[in-house]
Amino acid sequence: MASLVSTHFVLQLLFAFSLFHISLATRKLNELVQDQPNTLLQYHNGPLLSGKIQINLIWYGKFKPSQRAIIADFVTSLSSSQSNSQPSVATWWKTTEKYYHLTKPRKHPSPSFSLGKQILDESYSLGKSLTQKQIVRIASKGDQRNAVNVVLTASDVTVDGFCMSRCGTHGSSKGAQIDGKTYKFAYIWVGNSETQCPGQCAWPFHQPIYGPQSPALIAPNNDVGVDGMVISLAGLLAGTATNPFGNGFYQGPADGPLEAASACPGMYAKGSYPGYPGDLLVDPTTGASYNANGANGRKYLVPALFDPATSSCSTMV
Repeated sequence: MASLVSTHFVLQLLFAFSLFHISLATRKLNELVQDQPNTLLQYHNGPLLSGKIQINLIWYGKFKPSQRAIIADFVTSLSSSQSNSQPSVATWWKTTEKYYHLTKPRKHPSPSFSLGKQILDESYSLGKSLTQKQIVRIASKGDQRNAVNVVLTASDVTVDGFCMSRCGTHGSSKGAQIDGKTYKFAYIWVGNSETQCPGQCAWPFHQPIYGPQSPALIAPNNDVGVDGMVISLAGLLAGTATNPFGNGFYQGPADGPLEAASACPGMYAKGSYPGYPGDLLVDPTTGASYNANGANGRKYLVPALFDPATSSCSTMV
């Protein structure tokens, strides 16, 4: 994870050494510090995700059907045909397309995401305490070509670095041979922080552990842990599309890069500042805060993305 540049020097020291010596990126734990970049994320000439890509969801541990539906509907929402209400998740996702226009010659058409397989591992086949290698092993259960395999761990599963330095990661790994060729496949891991560290990984739907204290907002799908997972998944999907194999768009060190979403920590709407996510929309019926509409009438909170056209962090509202 990239070091945090802020006046909160103690927090900087706490997280600056949270680096992983494999190809991955993290959702920063401390989203209370905003350090908006003023330079374009550098393109390192590697491939971006392109074409038709299935998002396979691998559920590790016990999740309620209602929880699985929240995440599945979010993935479906990435398609422009699934949400007519604005602002929408699909419109948010279109910001990533601007990165594809910057590859010269434009050899990478932007990807078309769809919901793929859902794999349940409710028996905790590798136990309830996982290493990064085991996360990759679980991710390899999904299709390894034209796919992103997303491992979602339940609230009673611990993962190396979870809550200490990260809320989720993305990376890539070599898979099995397919038609005589070995492909790299992209994967994402996101943990449910409901019981382990909601103040770190489910903010702003839980009071933060660090920094300015403000009242927690009401989660749009009435599930603090899973709505927090959506925030992490959204940002990691943006990083996966634009830097899937560690040589796409990023700034800083390759093992702790700033990417499309992680370059804009803690920003969700206009008027945001450290400890305040911004002037979000509020559902008049439930009082829940959100900034994007999704499929099946869902509402979500998605992070700001770095817009390469304006060299600034772009929010939905």
